[in-house]
Amino acid sequence: MRNFAYLRPDSAKDAVAMLTASQPGARYFAGGTTLYDLMKLGVEAPQTVVDITGIEELRGIDVSPKGGIRVGALVPMSDLAEHAMLKQNFPAISESLWKAASQQLRNMATIGGNLLQRTRCPYFRGSPEFACNKRAPGSGCSAIGGANRAHAVLGASSACAAVYPGDLAVALVAFDAVIETISPRGQRFVAVRDLHVVPGSTPAIEHVLAPDELIVRIEIPMTPAGRASAYHKIRDRESYAFALASAACGVHLAANEVVDVRIALGGVATRPWRASAAERSLIGKPLTRQSARRAAEIAFAEAVPLQHNRYKIALGIETVIDALMLAKDRS
Repeated sequence: MRNFAYLRPDSAKDAVAMLTASQPGARYFAGGTTLYDLMKLGVEAPQTVVDITGIEELRGIDVSPKGGIRVGALVPMSDLAEHAMLKQNFPAISESLWKAASQQLRNMATIGGNLLQRTRCPYFRGSPEFACNKRAPGSGCSAIGGANRAHAVLGASSACAAVYPGDLAVALVAFDAVIETISPRGQRFVAVRDLHVVPGSTPAIEHVLAPDELIVRIEIPMTPAGRASAYHKIRDRESYAFALASAACGVHLAANEVVDVRIALGGVATRPWRASAAERSLIGKPLTRQSARRAAEIAFAEAVPLQHNRYKIALGIETVIDALMLAKDRS
């Protein structure tokens, strides 16, 4: 790890000013569960770290003026996962948090930082001798023809097939959550659905936030589909592994027909993946295992597997079906 300057502001406004004055090569630090790992691996080498953990205005969980749930960016994953209002109105989001990591990590990792965690692709985090366009743009992608069992079947390109690793963002995408940010240019609102980008020809660009932009809070709008929801995650081992396939699903049924349905996919795509066409296929119809299978197959209709990850298509389809059935049981 290289030496770096350390700054600790008392307010969000001061944090933005400090980071802006320290660019290029400055990073915000919250829980540190991703940044410090990447610094030790040599993937990240910030010249300045701006520690925002002392900013009280970035904490707290409450009801937003619009009636949704508002969450400060510094709220620990564990606090949000166990919050009564979230568990009642969005069980899928609560489940995405407690299935994501060990208790120790959930106590440290923050909501804002969790959204911006970087891929766990071994070529990205491994030896510099491996080509990785995320770490060294233009160097190539060792995963395309290499060990790609855990890589994406949706949203990949010839330059990168790394999976977005998080769970929370998948659930937030399903329920139309929005993040609020501040920067020297003022306040901005970004739908979590639009936060992350597919790699295309520029895999090093992973999201739409500017380097000087700070997430201050997340807002989750209330919806009946949130109350009847589930996050289903398939992994190599039961405890705290990254998803091979996951699905956040919510349903609102009336007279045994689907009024609203939400389907988002994780573990199979280069960003949290909203399956809008699959959702549309269910509207106005009874939710049965058969109709759920049709929707799941639509969700993976454009999947493009690599040499070693074709199994993710069948696995992902079954994951969506099971998540929809779990959500129906809770409706």
